[in-house]
Amino acid sequence: MIDFKGSHFERDVILWSVRWYVAYPMSYRQLEEMMEERGVEVDHSTLNRWVVKYAPLLENQFRARKRAIGSSWRLDETYVKVKGCWKYLYRAVDKVGATVDFLLTAKRDCKGALRFLRKAIGQHGEPEKITIDKSGANTAAIERYNAEHGADIEIRRIKYLNNIVEQDHRAVKRVTRPMLGFKSFRSAAATLSGIELMHMIRKDQLQTTGKLRPAQQFYALAA
Repeated sequence: MIDFKGSHFERDVILWSVRWYVAYPMSYRQLEEMMEERGVEVDHSTLNRWVVKYAPLLENQFRARKRAIGSSWRLDETYVKVKGCWKYLYRAVDKVGATVDFLLTAKRDCKGALRFLRKAIGQHGEPEKITIDKSGANTAAIERYNAEHGADIEIRRIKYLNNIVEQDHRAVKRVTRPMLGFKSFRSAAATLSGIELMHMIRKDQLQTTGKLRPAQQFYALAA
């Protein structure tokens, strides 16, 4: 259970705010106006603290109940602006579009790709094959993982098969665009964890009992 003790606002108000921000394209000042219209006076800086604090906690709860994914992955990276500089969001989906994992890194290199690979495999186990673009860093990371672990992950470079992950980036970029970049790496990583969480919930990747709407699934993670 996520602890909301010490907050001056009710648990439901915090969860509404966090979900709205990570689910829809908006700025913190727009969210502040929305909350005010609903009779809740809360500063945009407080809303930011809620997202940074609670989005990763909710994402951790989701990981414990995440549905299994396929053994054929599509791996790619997209760009996110942090303090005016471009950083790299590694992402992978399986062949039907379910999110495998994601990781924000400072650089687009073998080290960053290998960190992402270890994180994804730590959650889901080794895939049979990974489809990538012509990135040398991604190739080197998979080859290094295979060598270190005695694995036999097949590397495929078939552009049209990777379109599914490139298209999937759009759902994340649509929400981040009005944010106009992040002020810190920590804030970016935390916010992206919430955006990816909501995206996975919409793709029906949370194991639930009964038929729950995406919003209900999100709130249930805090119970």
